[in-house]
Amino acid sequence: MPELPEVETICRQLGPEITNRTVIAAGSHESGKFSPARKAKGKRFLQLRRRGKYLLAELDDQTELIVHLGMTGQLKVMETDNQRSVGSDYERAWWVLDNNKTIIFRDVRRFGRIALVEKGDYSQIPTLRDMGPEPFSSELTGEELWRRTKGRKQRIKTQLLGQRVIAGVGNIYGDEALFYAGINPSVRSITRVQAERLLESLRMVLSQGIKMGGTTLRDYRNLDGQGSNQDYLQCYGRSGLPCLECGSVLRSRIIDARSTTWCPVCQKR
Repeated sequence: MPELPEVETICRQLGPEITNRTVIAAGSHESGKFSPARKAKGKRFLQLRRRGKYLLAELDDQTELIVHLGMTGQLKVMETDNQRSVGSDYERAWWVLDNNKTIIFRDVRRFGRIALVEKGDYSQIPTLRDMGPEPFSSELTGEELWRRTKGRKQRIKTQLLGQRVIAGVGNIYGDEALFYAGINPSVRSITRVQAERLLESLRMVLSQGIKMGGTTLRDYRNLDGQGSNQDYLQCYGRSGLPCLECGSVLRSRIIDARSTTWCPVCQKR
């Protein structure tokens, strides 16, 4: 699933294409997960921003078009074709703009979602409504991260992926950040010092992911075709290979239904 760096990359690429552009035609798959895309017709995009793993496009009528890519969602910019139909090649929604461009939302497994809400009203999208602070927020400190994890029963890896402790982190960057911070993903509590290291590591791996245009392993593609952060991963997906820090064999296990990789030496419990 695209995580913060992937969604941020798409946001930065797509924003200039749609800002101050009017939707002159729109269509979607019949599913209610995608049909809200049609409601953007006749409206003008004011800005595009990211919150966690969501794209939020502000429209000129005090509403927001919200796009969640799910596991296999992709956005593409193509030349306008007012006669196009949705459904071929896994296309689930499209928006024709007044700059001779069409934005296509493609989603093979249909785990993505599109919603249109009143600006700032996320009551019908609990994950977005209850989301924790952004990793790069100036208000988020190591002390605050420690406080947000304190007393929770879930393993620290699960807490990171849950989106309530911190926004935008998924399996890839969760594994990477815990590796750099030297924290075993199975522990259920961390110290203040560990929380400081974890926040620093999260910001480092997420910044690198953004710089590299995201991590392309299977389905994710940015507007330029793909990201390259997969070439720089130190831990995620490397189970059975030597740790690049100490040489020990990296291990993996399922933690709360998510595959997790760690170093038994660098990340002792």
